[in-house]
Amino acid sequence: MSGETAKDLMSSGARCIEAHETLDRAAQLMRELGVGALPICGSDDRLKGIITDRDIVVKCVAAGKDPSKVTAGEMATGLVWVPANATARDVLAKMEEHQIKRLPVIENSRIVGMISEADLAKHLPDDQLADFVHRVYARS
Repeated sequence: MSGETAKDLMSSGARCIEAHETLDRAAQLMRELGVGALPICGSDDRLKGIITDRDIVVKCVAAGKDPSKVTAGEMATGLVWVPANATARDVLAKMEEHQIKRLPVIENSRIVGMISEADLAKHLPDDQLADFVHRVYARS
């Protein structure tokens, strides 16, 4: 892992959901892409936050709201990201600090990819991955 950057670790081609799109559309896009989270971008293609499948279920459906009327922008959370040239150590520290399992990667003010647990699993030794998972899933 030494010398690797966020750009080396990430899965490229992250598809954004625009902030004005509804949560039912976000859910459909997640299904099409086989992902559990989407970055939310404004019309300027700039990151506004992230939405997860769990956000849709817990903060919308379980709260009695209509996913065809709530926008992704209304649910935007977690404006946490790393620059493409961040070190692998910086990536892990950021994910651990914020207790997150997905992290957008930004280059030239645009999202260029996402780092997930699956991406980390490809690059981290087993013991380091186990340590990361333990810290991220630990609740204080």
